[in-house]
Amino acid sequence: MNLSDLLGYVTNKERFRTVNDYIDFCGRYLEFVETGLQARIVSQNESHYQFFQYRKEGSFNITRPLNSRLIYDAETFSKAAQQFRMTLEQMRDRQQPSGNLRENLICTIYTLQQTIGAALDGLPTGKSNQARKVNGDLFERLIRLLIVSLNVDCLSGTMQVPVKDVDGTELFKSSYQHDLLISKDDKLKIIGSVKTSSKDRIDKVFMDKFLYNRLADTSLPHIAIFLNDVQRKKTARENQYGVNSTFLPGHFKAFTVKLSPLDGVYYCDIRPNMVEDDLLSKHIKTIDHFFYSDIWELLNKHGQSLDEIAIERKENGVEKITSNKLLS
Repeated sequence: MNLSDLLGYVTNKERFRTVNDYIDFCGRYLEFVETGLQARIVSQNESHYQFFQYRKEGSFNITRPLNSRLIYDAETFSKAAQQFRMTLEQMRDRQQPSGNLRENLICTIYTLQQTIGAALDGLPTGKSNQARKVNGDLFERLIRLLIVSLNVDCLSGTMQVPVKDVDGTELFKSSYQHDLLISKDDKLKIIGSVKTSSKDRIDKVFMDKFLYNRLADTSLPHIAIFLNDVQRKKTARENQYGVNSTFLPGHFKAFTVKLSPLDGVYYCDIRPNMVEDDLLSKHIKTIDHFFYSDIWELLNKHGQSLDEIAIERKENGVEKITSNKLLS
């Protein structure tokens, strides 16, 4: 495939309906970059990040930062994808995969999504908004597909939460759109947000948990899954680039301490301060922790009866569904 073929492929979200669809595209893109790039540019301030530069057919565009410690090349990905499938099968069968496969899980999810984002960076400048929307939607869908592949019920949609007065009389309903609605045994167990980065979004995730649990009089777990928190920055020298962090540690700490801590925050590409800072490290983990242990622990918590909830699906049209249809 050339870049034009890849762009035609990746901008059609209907092509990404299974985990294998993501794996197939990823393999095609990684094969393309072996010989199809103008250049690979190394970040000036964090050298393990690199940028791909396309040739004329890609308007010489430069991609987002790609973490060379996490992203696979074409040869390595072929073997890694097989192992990734086996890991998912083990989890689906409620077996605990070997701990040494955690890196494979992190790197494969990162590679699957970043090849999509990097490909979309080849679109003309005027289509950058389209690229961001497609990239975000496909990351949300990837995480949902991975959860569903474990035989865990998960969808996205808008929840209608009743707001009641002190006497318990319903006054009106408040709408909350969520990327992940994870359920078990006719109970909603986990609400989740999935974003490519926390930039301009982290405050909303905390507020959604606080308001939802207040309005619904519940303590339902809320989680957030992010791909990374780095963006490209131009340096003083021409054709040289570095990376900036988009994570706001002060905001995160303030909401965690003074409002309501989230029940899990997960990254593929975790920043150093998330590991080194005592408070941040207690609340932020790499994404393998979610799939290896946290999702199963959260599914065993009490949850909220689906009889109390009306949900409108986000994908496949807007369909209002009640509890008896949530898992269908």
